[in-house]
Amino acid sequence: MESLASLVGSPWIYAVVVLSVLLDVFLPVLPSGVLVITAATAAAAGTATDVPDIVVLTLCAATASVLGDLVAYRLAWRGGPRLDRAIARSRRLTHAQERLGAALARGGGALVVLARFAPAGRSVVSLGAGAAHRRPRDFLPWSALAGLTWAAYSVALGYFGARWLGATWVATAVSVGALFGAGAGAAFLMRRHPRPSEAS
Repeated sequence: MESLASLVGSPWIYAVVVLSVLLDVFLPVLPSGVLVITAATAAAAGTATDVPDIVVLTLCAATASVLGDLVAYRLAWRGGPRLDRAIARSRRLTHAQERLGAALARGGGALVVLARFAPAGRSVVSLGAGAAHRRPRDFLPWSALAGLTWAAYSVALGYFGARWLGATWVATAVSVGALFGAGAGAAFLMRRHPRPSEAS
């Protein structure tokens, strides 16, 4: 606990947040959201000159989210037949490709934003968009909006949770619960999202 508190209060927290958010597109088990909330809780307990700063924290998390999406997108784009076969064997990835394609074709990318909150949704959508060779201009702006929305929401949970409940582990736990609740809601909405055959 002391080591975590020391890390959260040092400038290194920004690098750790960036690395965690960047990599969790490939390793969804990484607790990047929990880390962002914990850092924001610490920010609420400090002064304006202390580390972390909530604006810098939000920008770091959002930027890392978009960069991670872009890396996954480009890797899937260049994946070739081997990746295509792997996606074809995954019903989840195949459905994600179909739904994302339909959403982008209609000029909407709400699915990309929802996927950022759903467990492993970011991975599925980023890889699916790249494997389906969706145009970058159709995917990346929505990825940027998704990353900023997720980062702002996570930081706000930690910061205002600490303001209302005090900068304690209880406040962090409540904020993390709210993040998981948003993830469950996003997963539910993604399942209800109309498939191409239903939308036509």
